[in-house]
Amino acid sequence: MKRLTLLRHAKSSWDDPVARDFDRPLNARGKRAARRMGRYIRDEQLDFDHLISSPAVRCTETLDRLWEGLGREIEAAWDRRVYLASAATLMDVIHDAPDTAQSLLVCGHNPGFEDLILSLIPDRAGDPLRDAVETKFPTAALAEIRFDIDAWSEVRSASGVLTRFVRPRDLDSALGPDTASH
Repeated sequence: MKRLTLLRHAKSSWDDPVARDFDRPLNARGKRAARRMGRYIRDEQLDFDHLISSPAVRCTETLDRLWEGLGREIEAAWDRRVYLASAATLMDVIHDAPDTAQSLLVCGHNPGFEDLILSLIPDRAGDPLRDAVETKFPTAALAEIRFDIDAWSEVRSASGVLTRFVRPRDLDSALGPDTASH
């Protein structure tokens, strides 16, 4: 059994003049949302054996704030492939994850994350978690998918079970809704 958790970076700022999209920092609401998600992870006693993240500033800052809420750090493996990756590229990243990890956390971006989740979960009528992801996978949201496999290379389309989908606004109404697509 393997557990994949996808964490979309928190809300970034479009007010800071940066030369590259890669360098966009979080805004104040994004920082609050990431800290709140960290507290949620702590309160739910979620643990991760391995973390892979996009090295984009908005992901590194999301993780910095997540650690504040969690009360500890998890060492990250920075993988440039995750930056603005398609679902296919994200699948490659997951397939390359170490099999010693039973629980994998990946921090990255949309639309790749949403597309990946929808490809990994069978499309069954009346699945409220899948329907919620299909409606919107907002910034700082977390989705957990379980697979009945022994190796990450065995992850396939429609082979997972979406067991958790949490948005910042589910934890604190002041943190949503996420109105922009950033």
